[in-house]
Amino acid sequence: VQLQASGGGLVQAGGSLRLSCTASGRTLSTYDMGWVRQAPGKEREFVAVIRRNAGTTYYADSLKGRFTISRDNAKNTVSLQMNSLKPDDTAVYYCAAAYHFTAVGGVKSLDYWGQGTLVTVSS
Repeated sequence: VQLQASGGGLVQAGGSLRLSCTASGRTLSTYDMGWVRQAPGKEREFVAVIRRNAGTTYYADSLKGRFTISRDNAKNTVSLQMNSLKPDDTAVYYCAAAYHFTAVGGVKSLDYWGQGTLVTVSS
């Protein structure tokens, strides 16, 4: 499956952005879908995952309440709504897919990665 993230950009602190991920090659309903981010000089960090049936979501503790992941299997898309953005949220955000995401495995349980989209939050 090929994944492509979009929707990044420059936003002021306190603002919002909505990222989208589209897929080609296979239908997204086959996978648990998620977002991971990587800030300059830092390791990739888990952001959120949503199960293939859209029934269960997982979030990084630090992002709960500000970020919301959703999916539309009919449109083959996954989205990440980001509110109350902070400068620390500046990173490249990657869309990812897993045959079966596990909370224990985290980022390591994601099997496919797409091209990232840069989010820059200014103070």
